[in-house]
Amino acid sequence: MTTTTRPSLGALLHAPLESPPALESLWMPFTNNRAFKKAPRILVSAKDMHYTDADGRPVLDAVAGLWCVNAGHCRAPIAEAIAKAARTLDYAPPFQMGHSLSFALAERVAAMAPGDLDHVFFTNSGSEAVDTALKIALAYHQARGDTKRIRFVGRLRGYHGVGFGGITVGGIPGNAKQFAAQLLPHVDHFAHTHDLARNAFSKGQPTHGAELADDLERVIRERGGDTIAAVIVEPVAGSTGVLIPPVGYLDRIRAICDAHGILLIFDEVITGFGRTGASFGATRFNVLPDMITAAKGITNGAVPMGAVLARHAIYDTVVNGAPAGIELFHGYTYSGHPLAAAAGLATLDLYETEGLFERCASVAPLWESAVHSLRGRRNVIDVRNLGLIGAVEVEPREGKPGARAYEIFVECFRRGVLVRQTGDIIALSPPLIIEEGHMQEIMDVLGAVIDAVE
Repeated sequence: MTTTTRPSLGALLHAPLESPPALESLWMPFTNNRAFKKAPRILVSAKDMHYTDADGRPVLDAVAGLWCVNAGHCRAPIAEAIAKAARTLDYAPPFQMGHSLSFALAERVAAMAPGDLDHVFFTNSGSEAVDTALKIALAYHQARGDTKRIRFVGRLRGYHGVGFGGITVGGIPGNAKQFAAQLLPHVDHFAHTHDLARNAFSKGQPTHGAELADDLERVIRERGGDTIAAVIVEPVAGSTGVLIPPVGYLDRIRAICDAHGILLIFDEVITGFGRTGASFGATRFNVLPDMITAAKGITNGAVPMGAVLARHAIYDTVVNGAPAGIELFHGYTYSGHPLAAAAGLATLDLYETEGLFERCASVAPLWESAVHSLRGRRNVIDVRNLGLIGAVEVEPREGKPGARAYEIFVECFRRGVLVRQTGDIIALSPPLIIEEGHMQEIMDVLGAVIDAVE
């Protein structure tokens, strides 16, 4: 029998790696596996605004991990809360049982939500939160006896995770093409808001485009408003390239839904927990949805967790109006997991004690100036921003969409800055603890790389 020498956990967590692991066994998500394994980019540790890679180089994190590490990396209060929970209550079943951490976290999240979004259903990810919200919408209409409402409407260029429900209501053809035969029925889409001709290089919300919401009325005319259960949109579309809502656009969607008795779901997996300078995008834009899906920043990315926030009337109709017994036949083994709930409570404490949402709003003008300093660089066709979100869109190469932006992403990492590439767009979403010097470093590196890439 052959004995394999494996690196210890300590070695795996050491920076730089003393004995790097083999790469082949892992099937990586949303990754060109063959290309990555020929030239891997391995991260081994993180602190505050920086990662450290396997060569011991610091890498400035310009994307908060994946839109999630809002309070910065490896914050001691969060790590200590997770460790304490692991030593005290490692797991508790969420079906017909409970533990105090999940109830406490739900109360905290509900208290920071706008309006009467006062009930929280925990999931393990944004994808699960979206599928949960869609189920709750159907259950709500069924409980009201409005059984004709079985349709959903999403938006083109929307991203709502990777569950079958999420990719169906999402508007990214590439995410759905391999699975199209098994997507949800009864789903339609209305127009997106990306309008370079009128809104290129807008600062904050674009002026033009509120009327694009009226394409929802087209779907309603074609399908019948009384057949639609819910409309789902991101307040700011993140993964499809940072599409900022035009002034008045979200208000218009809310008004259309109200006119036809349709629930409105805001997917705030990215915009929740301070990214726009407020607790939620709904707060930032002063538009109240019927449900919010959240994840990422709820635990600062430290432990997987997602959530659905529902208005009081939805909970009351589904739960208090039901006969005795289980009211909603839905849930997850790890809903409200003790470690995730502990991480969430510690994260919300950090947001509050350090005033990170308010800090985001206060530094947003500096961020806006920094991002828009890239206007005029080679092949840059748009720059856009809101809160601590930014995007630089580059001209695609003929016949090779996404290739130029991907090369920019790779070269930025080589030069010590982590950005995110989505299509022909470089997306930016740094931790909310970012300083002005970090902003300058990001733009210096990104600008030089944009100039250098053909």
